Amino acid sequence: MAKKVTKATQAVKTRYSDEELEEFKKLIDDKMVQAKQELTDIEQQMMEMRENMADEQGGDWFDDSSVHTEIEFLTKMAERQRQFVQSLEMALVRIKNKSYGICTVTGDLIEKERLRIVPHATKSVKAKEKESPSVNHDNDRPVVNYDDGPDEQPLVD
Repeated sequence: MAKKVTKATQAVKTRYSDEELEEFKKLIDDKMVQAKQELTDIEQQMMEMRENMADEQGGDWFDDSSVHTEIEFLTKMAERQRQFVQSLEMALVRIKNKSYGICTVTGDLIEKERLRIVPHATKSVKAKEKESPSVNHDNDRPVVNYDDGPDEQPLVD
């Protein structure tokens, strides 16, 4: 008795092709250039603020306080940007060893659409939803998921 081959019994795709990986590499390379430039801009802005603060020592207490607050804000932004760059670098390593796009939880391929939006993603949408439900049942408020795009970090994936 011959076994009928259906889509369900055909081999499941376990990794992205070399051509697809090259497409993702280009996307990540482009994002890396932009992310590094933004980090440089933030660091330059912090340096200028510190120089200006040193030149104007002994000024108004309120001005000093607001400058410190802004420097602290920029420091946090720079740290998030460094984490983003590091996440992109790790994605490039996964491309190199051909494990890019494989969910670390399910072992399935992460959807291309998700990887185009969040190229450093290591989990599929299904795995992320299991990890952090979208509604907090204690007060029925939506839970903010910070892994939805490059402007929404932290990048703990």
